[in-house]
Amino acid sequence: MSAEPGRTPPASDPTDALRRQCTIHVSGHPLQAPGEELLRVGAWCREHGHHADSYGRGDLVAGFESRVASLLGLPAAVFMPSGTMAQLVALRIAVVRAGVAHVGMHPTSHLELHEERAYAHLHELRVSLLGPRHRPLLADDLAACPERLAALLTELPAREIGGRLPAWDELVELSALARSRGIHLHLDGARLWEAREAYAPRTHAEIAALFDSVYVSFYKGVGALAGAMLLGREDFIAEARLWRRRQGGTLVQLHPFVASAAMRFDDQLARIPAWRMRARSFAAALAAIDGLVVAPSPPEVNLFHVHVPAAVGALVSARDRVAAEDRAWLAQNIAAADVPGWSRVEIYVGDSLMRHDDAEIVPLFRKLVALAQGSS
Repeated sequence: MSAEPGRTPPASDPTDALRRQCTIHVSGHPLQAPGEELLRVGAWCREHGHHADSYGRGDLVAGFESRVASLLGLPAAVFMPSGTMAQLVALRIAVVRAGVAHVGMHPTSHLELHEERAYAHLHELRVSLLGPRHRPLLADDLAACPERLAALLTELPAREIGGRLPAWDELVELSALARSRGIHLHLDGARLWEAREAYAPRTHAEIAALFDSVYVSFYKGVGALAGAMLLGREDFIAEARLWRRRQGGTLVQLHPFVASAAMRFDDQLARIPAWRMRARSFAAALAAIDGLVVAPSPPEVNLFHVHVPAAVGALVSARDRVAAEDRAWLAQNIAAADVPGWSRVEIYVGDSLMRHDDAEIVPLFRKLVALAQGSS
């Protein structure tokens, strides 16, 4: 199709094209062919007799909400098109009820780093950043906050610091302190499915019981098209449905996103223990490469960071060269590390890495490091 008169055609993304031609992918889940997921969703809906919903009303959506609420031991749930919306809704309800527009969160919270400060621009919330960046949020950090907070948001596991988690006793202590101060404790559970494995044999419901509201994601570990869920008390979720509509999230049809999550939900959660074991063995193999530092070591969940003694630009160039020469995509997320001149690579072990063993992947990382240091 030709471009409209007077408009420049969208430029193709050479990095994305390079990534898609690779046959080896380390992080996440395998890439799908265009339209493959939509075909799967259609076939699954026909097989199970599901029909399209109408503005979130229908058996498929309600059934999945009930299914996840039961797993987490919470009274009610509402499907949301995005986690960004779900968490802002949770905080907005909490501050309205408390009568104070002030919330707390960790300095590496997704809301602070990756959402263009939507909490301030859309809901006029003030935020106190609690605790140091290098470790999870703890009760001592809340105790040191002199401000009156309506809500406290904590993330399990904390992605930006390598998937770290507080110890179970520390989490219980944080929950008790928040409740004693009348603070709504909200869980950023984008990776709650992964966190539960680290807290085993404790269940999802035992974790969720420590919080007043919980958000979970379906496109990360579960690998669905998109979507999230917000869970809590029935009155809280009734308000959340109202705020979903106010923020434009009650789409005329939500079922493609819900079906994409529901049809793979149980199978993907069942794979997480194996992903975590694979993450630990792979991290140990990478740590044996001269110069590489794995953090945390060992990984607490199936996500961890690898610190590389090379600048970001050099590492990106090396990654692209390995991709072109070996058809292997070793790193999607590369960022500057805290140490000057070093870079940080995020590794999320999912279905992709389960297809490959260390003998195949580790030499490619050795090549990556050599190339990056040679061009630094």
